[in-house]
Amino acid sequence: MYAPSTSVGVRINREQPPAKLVELARRAEAAGLDEVWLVEDCFWAAGIATVATALAATSTIKVGIGVLPAVARNPAIAAMELAALAELHPGRLIGGFGHGVASWMRQIGAYPVSQLAALEETLVAVRRLLAGERVTMTGRHVSLDEVELVFPPSTVPPLLAGVRRPKSLAVAGAAADGTILAEPSPPEFVRTALADIKADGPHALVTYNWLALGDPDRARRTVAESLTPGARVQVEGLPFAAELLALVDSASTVDELAADLRPEWLSKLAICGELDECVTSVRALHEAGSGSVVLLPLPEEPPEQGIEDAGRVAAALRG
Repeated sequence: MYAPSTSVGVRINREQPPAKLVELARRAEAAGLDEVWLVEDCFWAAGIATVATALAATSTIKVGIGVLPAVARNPAIAAMELAALAELHPGRLIGGFGHGVASWMRQIGAYPVSQLAALEETLVAVRRLLAGERVTMTGRHVSLDEVELVFPPSTVPPLLAGVRRPKSLAVAGAAADGTILAEPSPPEFVRTALADIKADGPHALVTYNWLALGDPDRARRTVAESLTPGARVQVEGLPFAAELLALVDSASTVDELAADLRPEWLSKLAICGELDECVTSVRALHEAGSGSVVLLPLPEEPPEQGIEDAGRVAAALRG
């Protein structure tokens, strides 16, 4: 069972070309990190291919997909792909599904009648198939007729939901093994999300946050870019939320918003500052309920440096 309590991971951001993937995955493992995560965003490198490559290039580190759009693949095909990866690399794969960015899903003709139903039905179907069941389902999005995997994995990988709004978090609690919270994910949002998830049994929680070890101002513009309209729910529990959201609404450009972010806000919106400050921030997330804290290198900086910095934070946390 995937039930981390004090894990630290790193994400290889979508901006990195596939040709660098093997080197970066090996760096993450050599840095002593528990997990390395990859994303599937349209129209960057595909999630299954990159995760398969990262698993093949490493030997011990867990590799997470954060996340696949639930509507972009037939769930039976998705289960076949995940089953093969899980069997080839037992105990190291972490699966993940999300709604998919609405504009991209419309662009590829995959936007569902109900995003909630599509995600829940996909999670239920894929989890049952990975468990070796024969599945028949007729839902709003998923339709399967006596489908059963020939090669179900001997070690079933956990399946997480990458979501953030209350109704979607409730779906995650009911139908997934865990939840992935996108950046920014301060401790306040972790506690709110856990209350919305309401899982009956063990439920893993993974959080993404930008990492700026050293000068916090390096994260300023990247943090501003992450404060999208969809991220409002993630900052509403912060003591400065009203002022921050007013700035988000009034700023005409990302650069304007970045310039107005107060230094004390950055420490809540990213893992930043000196090493001891970063360790304190990671520890606060673990204490709030995030079993796995995934650190995101700043996209405009060398990924090798971001991975090394993440390793330094993980080592200091354990030491």
